[in-house]
Amino acid sequence: MASGSIRIAGLTKRFGSFVALDHLNLTLEGSKCVGFLGPNGAGKTTALKLLTDMIFPTEGECEINGISVQKERKRALADAGVLIESPEIYPSMTPNEALEMVADLRGVPASERKDRIQAVLAEVKMADWGNQKVGRFSKGMKQRINIAAALVHDPQVVILDEPSTGLDPRGMAEVRTIVRDLKKSDRLIFMSSHILSEVTEICDEVALIDHGKLLFYDTLNNVTARVSEGHGSVDVVFARPLPPEVASGQIRTLTGVTGILALSPDRLRIGFDGGRAIQEKLLESLVGMHLGVVSLTESESALEEVYLSRISRGD
Repeated sequence: MASGSIRIAGLTKRFGSFVALDHLNLTLEGSKCVGFLGPNGAGKTTALKLLTDMIFPTEGECEINGISVQKERKRALADAGVLIESPEIYPSMTPNEALEMVADLRGVPASERKDRIQAVLAEVKMADWGNQKVGRFSKGMKQRINIAAALVHDPQVVILDEPSTGLDPRGMAEVRTIVRDLKKSDRLIFMSSHILSEVTEICDEVALIDHGKLLFYDTLNNVTARVSEGHGSVDVVFARPLPPEVASGQIRTLTGVTGILALSPDRLRIGFDGGRAIQEKLLESLVGMHLGVVSLTESESALEEVYLSRISRGD
């Protein structure tokens, strides 16, 4: 199987006066996993829906394997496996029955369907559950069947919209393992996520989007290299939830602070410039503000540091 390609050119989507996607340009080629990263509301799902012709663009065009999605939808999507916003499966059906239906819709020859269904169930670690009713499954098991449905016609390009969102920790780990294993089968995987650790764990490259605009696209190795010495980020835990205006106002204006990411109501990730000297002053300032600081630990992810600085600047 030859690896696939995705080309997005000038893609724009407006809903009235609101610009959900703003002239997005992105070209992906080869066998790899590309993380489409950004905060909630950044425009990730809108872009994927445009890429799969679920909604129509205001401007621009998308291609899958060199075929225009807007001009030749059926041909363009014939070799793409898509999972967006986790569809429900009839609880009275078994995975074998559900995948038989999808395989038929996807044009898999009748003589090949049984083997393809068994292959994709094995790929998502559900081979022993093919004849069980889906209504008995956990949310994570249902999501694995949804991924199997996206793979049943053996596509070159796989498009996944936050596939682990809403799952418990075990379900998230299972889905991430499956996506990571998909890279071994010479596919181009384009996966949206707002979880930095997920992208770092699974993906080879990352495209960062915010407010409908692409901020950068690069390999994870290059992201690490671009973080120069003296930049850093720390996780700060507070004894009680912080009012949002404290994080965006008082803490954001402290010397050296380059960005702030709320991990939870009582936990912040703070990016800074200036090395150890600034880190020391930052801790002193936070303690002096009497906000109930209970711990401060260094964050080691280069992607997190770039994310913090670029998202905060909004460039």
